[in-house]
Amino acid sequence: MRGPSLHPGLCFLLSLSVVMDQKTTASCNCPQHAYCVNDTHCTCEHGYRSDFEQQFFTFPLTTCQDINECDPPISIYCGANAACKNVDGGFHCRCNPGYKLLSGDTQFQNSNENTCQKTTSSATTKDMKDVSRNPVLEPNELQHVVETFQSLLTNNTPLGTGEKGAVATWATEVLQTVESAALETALKSPEQKIQEIHNNNTVAIETRVVTDNCSEEGQIFSLNTHMNSVDIHCNDIVQGNIQGPTAIAFISYSSLGNIINATFFEEANERDRVYLNSEVVSAAIRPQRNLSLSKSVILSFQHVKRKPCRRKAFCVYWKSSGERGQWSRDGCFLMQVNESHTICSSTHLSSFAVLMAFSHQEEDYALDVITYVGLGLSLLCLLLAALTFLLCKTIQNTSTSIHLQLAICLFLAHLLFLTAIDRTEIKVLCAIIAGALHYLYLASFTWMLLEGLHLFLTARNLTVVNYSSVSRVMKKLMFPVGYGAPAIIVAISAASRPHLYGTCDRCWLNLDQGFIWSFLAPVCAIICVNLVIFLLILWILKRKLSSLNSEVSTIQNIRMLTLKATAQLFILGCTWCLGVLQVGPAAVVMAYLFTIINSLQGVFIFLVYCLLSQQVRKWFGEIMKSKSESETYTLSTKFGADSKPSEPVYGALL
Repeated sequence: MRGPSLHPGLCFLLSLSVVMDQKTTASCNCPQHAYCVNDTHCTCEHGYRSDFEQQFFTFPLTTCQDINECDPPISIYCGANAACKNVDGGFHCRCNPGYKLLSGDTQFQNSNENTCQKTTSSATTKDMKDVSRNPVLEPNELQHVVETFQSLLTNNTPLGTGEKGAVATWATEVLQTVESAALETALKSPEQKIQEIHNNNTVAIETRVVTDNCSEEGQIFSLNTHMNSVDIHCNDIVQGNIQGPTAIAFISYSSLGNIINATFFEEANERDRVYLNSEVVSAAIRPQRNLSLSKSVILSFQHVKRKPCRRKAFCVYWKSSGERGQWSRDGCFLMQVNESHTICSSTHLSSFAVLMAFSHQEEDYALDVITYVGLGLSLLCLLLAALTFLLCKTIQNTSTSIHLQLAICLFLAHLLFLTAIDRTEIKVLCAIIAGALHYLYLASFTWMLLEGLHLFLTARNLTVVNYSSVSRVMKKLMFPVGYGAPAIIVAISAASRPHLYGTCDRCWLNLDQGFIWSFLAPVCAIICVNLVIFLLILWILKRKLSSLNSEVSTIQNIRMLTLKATAQLFILGCTWCLGVLQVGPAAVVMAYLFTIINSLQGVFIFLVYCLLSQQVRKWFGEIMKSKSESETYTLSTKFGADSKPSEPVYGALL
């Protein structure tokens, strides 16, 4: 995931699929029902899975087996009066005997497309067209409009026996009939400026009548039905200098989407599994249908079912061509989408809906390999660094204590990330994992801030005498601040918006409502503060170097310490900045830099603060020397003890 709309710190460590060894040959030989990826790996076709349930494989004897979606654990639900039928490489739903789809099709894909009803012979296609063209109603109340629509749905024989073109024609006529009847009803009683009726089983209607010019600039009318809404500017309703009242109607159809479903999408093809995930809504104005709006209308749709992961949303409208119709994206634009709602904008008024489709995202396997190898080395080095800080007595001081806490926090954060970032099956567990990652990464940056402050105080000690009292205060406060401040931030975030911990495809912070800033804001602040501290340290050292030649050795020690802190600031700070910069043509380069640097944090800490430390090398050398002397003593003792009883034997052999 690349770009500023996603959290920058973890965006290129989220791919946790199994990484296989890449082939060196230029092509791959894949089994039946599989195809080659990047000339290096094989992957099973949709509807199949490998013997070992691996997404990508190279083992030549691996085969792809059909997935039975109708049996547990998947158990596709087709809705009432229907059953799932497994086929090779897929599945479909069929109505039970005695039932037929209103669209006339023999099969469908999910319960959202289920319109299975018992067949009757009480009407014909011609009768249905007559009813929709000439509804028997008196347009004086919205209840009559609802009853008319119900009568159109009840006479469903033409839908069950007609072709797809006949269904499209019928749907176009129904939409126009209901719109016309609702607007005529509103204009018949202009004194009732707001009329509404809600029928959860069929249709909900809300109408507004505007009799005056817009009272203020930018005035917007909002209409709501069935948790769907439309916002339209007043000027587009009044339409200039038109005399008399103007009416706007907003209509939500509960079941119409089952009839004019995603199969009517003009861009649908066999590879895309597209389905309707909202009610069909209509927005219309009378006396003049304004085909060109001065400002776009904003439509909000509640999803029929929560938006799954790896789906993309399409905003579509019912495009009428004569009496026919189909779903089209022309003039409809996606503004925002989350798990429960989609917000669209449109440059015209019509009937609208939201379609969902699988999004085919390419994966960068090189980034996966870098992530796994880098984090593996980082975890090992962080563990070795923590053990060194604990066991090497000669280097234990306040600075080493801060290094130790930083290593522990990073080790736990990387380990949890590597093993649990994709544990999204149990929502509560995923939220806990996201909260733990939030806390551990915030704690890492907090300890980085404390290290910067400690280095500043160390450098300041060169010019200020009463340093010890400040140092004692810092020793007392660093643990409450290092672990307490992140805990407070996470506690407030969890208490205010607990539902935003965890997403559908990863256990991290949700991007909705700006929740990611509960992590980014303190991190950016810490990086800025450390940068200022670093510049102050350089200024202090420059002054001291120019005035105190007798203390060159002391200055060199502090300069080395500052250099190490600078490198650590670069690793922690620059890494996350590179995540923010993953936009535009340089996104790929920034992604690789981010992944390489971020995954090697532990390696760098162990290298700088352990391997390059003279005290640590001396301590390690003493351990090896002591171990060598111990082994020599043990060997000599054993040789001396065994030599005496061996002499008679060797003497006899000689």
